[in-house]
Amino acid sequence: MSNPIYLALDVPQIEPAKALLNKVKAHIGGVKLGLEFFCAHGGHGVHEIAHMGLPIFLDLKLHDIPNTVAGAMQAIHVYEPAIVTVHASGGRAMMEDAKAAAAEGCKVVAVTMLTSLDETDLQRTGVGGTPHDHVMRLAELAHDAGLDGIVCSGQEVGQVRKQWKDGYFVVPGLRPAGAALGDQKRAVTPRSARDDGASVLVIGRPISRADDPEAAARAIEATL
Repeated sequence: MSNPIYLALDVPQIEPAKALLNKVKAHIGGVKLGLEFFCAHGGHGVHEIAHMGLPIFLDLKLHDIPNTVAGAMQAIHVYEPAIVTVHASGGRAMMEDAKAAAAEGCKVVAVTMLTSLDETDLQRTGVGGTPHDHVMRLAELAHDAGLDGIVCSGQEVGQVRKQWKDGYFVVPGLRPAGAALGDQKRAVTPRSARDDGASVLVIGRPISRADDPEAAARAIEATL
């Protein structure tokens, strides 16, 4: 991939989303469409964005019984996504069925631990150990299930890469140096994540909410 930046296009209306994408598309490598966008616009919205010529990452975080997730994966073939997410906590059988049902060429990656969570949050949900421990456990499970890779924070990607040398690693929650963290608790800079082995850098608000999105995207691209 020549440019690992995927813009998180969580914009509630189609035309502003397309306008934003037009401004920054020369400085990114793809588009991430998450739950907010997909629930608001459905398949029509995905097709509208796909027509703009960049790879689509459907960040749907599928998490259900294996049969249901497999059916959902088959249903989204029509969108021709480059990447789709499932939750690693759905278990090995669910992940195996998700990968088996995915379209050829679509990378299926498992979400390990959201970047808005920290160790205290894990404890409150009954999960023991550190975020690093949790991510490493789920990364091993995703690998055993035959997935292409995982989603993890930049704080874990370097260690996961050492254990899964040919994995495909998506890192969200990135913030350029000096940027506000917002609701992100385990953020790193895009350059740091890339140096540690990230395959895809998911960046949203530092670009989409910047006064000059094109300049922000160009500046981040220049750090890589």
